[in-house]
Amino acid sequence: MQKISLNFLGFFLILISILSFINIIYSYYFNLYLNIDTYFYTLLFSLFFGVTFLFIKKKDLKINIYNKILTVIFGYLVIPLIISIPYYLSIYNISFLDCYFEAVSGFTSTGFSIFENVKHLDQSLILWRSTSQWIGGIYFLFAIIFMIDIFDDSLKKSLTNFISFNNLESFKQSFKIFILYIILTIFIFLCLKIINLRTFDSLNLSMSIISSGGFLPFNNLDLVLNSNVKIIVFSILMLFSFFSLFLIYNLFFLRKKNLNFFGEDIYLLIYLVAIVLFFSIFLNFNYDFSSIFFSITSSISNIGISLNNIPTNLYFFFFLMVIIGGSFFSTSSGISLLKLFSLIKFSINEVLSYSKPNYVYTNKFTLLDSNVEIEDIYKYFLAVIIFLLSLFTIISLLTLSNIEFEKSFKIGILTLMNTTSSSMYGLEGFSFNNLNYYSKIILIIFMTIGRVELISILIIAKKFLFKA
Repeated sequence: MQKISLNFLGFFLILISILSFINIIYSYYFNLYLNIDTYFYTLLFSLFFGVTFLFIKKKDLKINIYNKILTVIFGYLVIPLIISIPYYLSIYNISFLDCYFEAVSGFTSTGFSIFENVKHLDQSLILWRSTSQWIGGIYFLFAIIFMIDIFDDSLKKSLTNFISFNNLESFKQSFKIFILYIILTIFIFLCLKIINLRTFDSLNLSMSIISSGGFLPFNNLDLVLNSNVKIIVFSILMLFSFFSLFLIYNLFFLRKKNLNFFGEDIYLLIYLVAIVLFFSIFLNFNYDFSSIFFSITSSISNIGISLNNIPTNLYFFFFLMVIIGGSFFSTSSGISLLKLFSLIKFSINEVLSYSKPNYVYTNKFTLLDSNVEIEDIYKYFLAVIIFLLSLFTIISLLTLSNIEFEKSFKIGILTLMNTTSSSMYGLEGFSFNNLNYYSKIILIIFMTIGRVELISILIIAKKFLFKA
């Protein structure tokens, strides 16, 4: 593997070692000695391999897109091995597969958990779960920069005017992402403190929100969000993982206010307002606005956590919002609103071109100074096809592993969209701990597939299955 690939992975291993050290300090400060040795081992392993990957001598060759995609996938499979060390060496006697399942679920910001009662966990381990999500969120954003060449021009313009990145530009954008990610995490933490949440809970929740993760530091969210004001504030904070990470930065620091940098977020805002109005006017039966708003923001941001007082007959709408997802450059998953909008617009234009052939129909976004090329339409279409094929595959495999079809269908969608299960999706009380080994391995594989851009799966398949 070439040097730039090793550097990419080495950075995150060093980051894990730093966070392991922070967990050690936290454990010493609060006299949490039960699992402290496990973080020492994690620190040593991650530091050793991180330094090795960063400083190993390799020829500085130009890395191709196939190597980039394989590097990202390799990271999603290997880095959780380091993250799983505190689970495996803890006092809870967890099997290796369960430890790896929990680590992958955290690193992919999915939020499926084998722990059915978080109250029984050591606080340091709860913090480690949230930390794994936080690292996974920044890994996902870096992966977008790393694989920027596979994305279409209109989506890339929501981030940059560069068609492709050299090493210097990649480092510049990655550093900017890292600083913004930390600042937004701190901002969310302070907002949670303002609404009078405990410091420990605020810290864990801030890392879950910014990473679009589903791990919670307690069993019942209603006990913490016990007023409408807290619910509304928390709902608004979840939108940070729905809109682009660069939105606030561009609003304050972009000198030339080019709509290319705001177009997708404007579309997402219109989409959000339309959904809120639709639910409030037509579907708000015996439910207060705060609960409806919470459910909407949790779904569109792919976080997936829910309150007890949520609509029990609106699963279909919530699943649709989960599938659509958020911004191209956010920590949310989903197919992307712009992609679906482009496909619908292209399809309508094709139909109209036959009924009114004298008219000229374009696939240009109103707020973006670029047309959607036919090659990009093909990419969007293939991404949807790959999603449907992946969904059919995971549903089939889960059904064969003795999970009833309805639950397999729901879990399949949430797995591919990296969204945690909750009562909002009719999965209250679903136990991942009681799943057999076969089912857990399936979920591990598809949680990883869901976090990798779907079009990259096609690129890898083309490389190895259709060699010229």
